[in-house]
Amino acid sequence: MGMLEMNDRKKIGLGLTGFGVLFTFLGVIFFFDKGLLAMGNILFLSGMTLTIGFKSTWNIFLNKRNHRGSAAFLGGLFLVLIGWPFIGMIVEAYGFVYLFSGFWPTAQMFLLRVPVLGWILNQPFFRQFGIRKQERVTV
Repeated sequence: MGMLEMNDRKKIGLGLTGFGVLFTFLGVIFFFDKGLLAMGNILFLSGMTLTIGFKSTWNIFLNKRNHRGSAAFLGGLFLVLIGWPFIGMIVEAYGFVYLFSGFWPTAQMFLLRVPVLGWILNQPFFRQFGIRKQERVTV
């Protein structure tokens, strides 16, 4: 039950992660505003660290299979911080996809169980993009 437990640290981490995604989205919408993008990146990383823990975050970034993704993600973060937001976000997006592509099946199952979103993602249009219909498990 330890992973499902929601303590105050994880709640704060989820809030920081959410604000990080929001600031990053606003930074992209406002023509790659480097201040919003930098704030979003910092909030996302600190929120992720608080949510899953320092050791797990460290393991994600230093895993042997993830060296390329870690370098791209952190290199993109550095490019955003020094003032090259467009190139930095492209590099960072590649690193993000490379790092977190292993979580897609779990995220997909979660999205398919969200009431309205699951119904939308089960439509034939989305299934052609790799979203598979949720299968019922009978016991």
